[in-house]
Amino acid sequence: MLNKINMLRSMYRIRFFEEKAKKLYKEGMMAGDSLGALHSYIGEEAIAVGACATLKKGDYVLSTHRGHGHCIAKGGNIKRIMAELQGKETGYSRGRGGSMHLFAPEIGFMGGNGIVGGGIPIAVGTSYSASYRETDQVTICFFGDGAATQGTFHESLNIASLWKLPVIFVCENNLYAVTTPVSETISIPNIGDRACAYGMPGKVVDGNDVLQVYETVLEAVNRARAKEWPTLIECRTYRWDPHCFVIPETRGGDEIKDWKTKDPIARFEKILLDEGAITGEQVGKIRSEIIKEIDEAEEFARNSPYPDVVEFKREVDVY
Repeated sequence: MLNKINMLRSMYRIRFFEEKAKKLYKEGMMAGDSLGALHSYIGEEAIAVGACATLKKGDYVLSTHRGHGHCIAKGGNIKRIMAELQGKETGYSRGRGGSMHLFAPEIGFMGGNGIVGGGIPIAVGTSYSASYRETDQVTICFFGDGAATQGTFHESLNIASLWKLPVIFVCENNLYAVTTPVSETISIPNIGDRACAYGMPGKVVDGNDVLQVYETVLEAVNRARAKEWPTLIECRTYRWDPHCFVIPETRGGDEIKDWKTKDPIARFEKILLDEGAITGEQVGKIRSEIIKEIDEAEEFARNSPYPDVVEFKREVDVY
């Protein structure tokens, strides 16, 4: 049975984690002095939570460079995620991967990717593995609107459809590929409409509506488990922050302000309050509990050791 309160918790967990990550990044904590890039998921929480709420522990998730929210929604330990962002040995990739390369196969999280569209063909691999082994596992592959124009997207959807693989392709269309508007890179109005070229179901949904995302992805997951068709789902959303914090913001302030009025968390909160499923007091308690969790994750990461230099060099030399 769908636990809407837990979904709200997960959305808050992602939001507060990302706010803390931004703060630490700006303080210069991420991976010491080698900051690299940090891609915030704030504003897109409904997609990760709605989609991952349909999954079992053994199902697979393929992520992107903007992957903290996906890992958290799949059940990732926020202490280990925070430690990885800071390049610590206790992180999911033992401090070797950082923000864009979280990897937790024990929960079916098959990693982020710094390559645009890089996770899409890998998702074909995990779904083929499940099909070959005759399990009921499904794969959800998250990717952005920019990746929907990569060659890997078209090749992967074609193969997935030919072989009827149990995979759901979830495009998080936040309207910009870095700083380029999606209207300048996509020749048709909807990315979801591209599904018809590969003979699979396709749908466009409001990515700021966690329940609509859940219901649409659940239908696709059930179809995949039944060994029928893969599915392409386009979730329309908007990221609140710049693409990353090493590239200046180019979008208009009024546009950003307008999208913030469509906050997916506030929207879901109101639904639960109107239904009587939760009280204002309970919302305040949830927020306080999650903030405490995030503070504890920060402390854990700060106190964790960096990788051993000798071992790190040995591993690098192997390759």
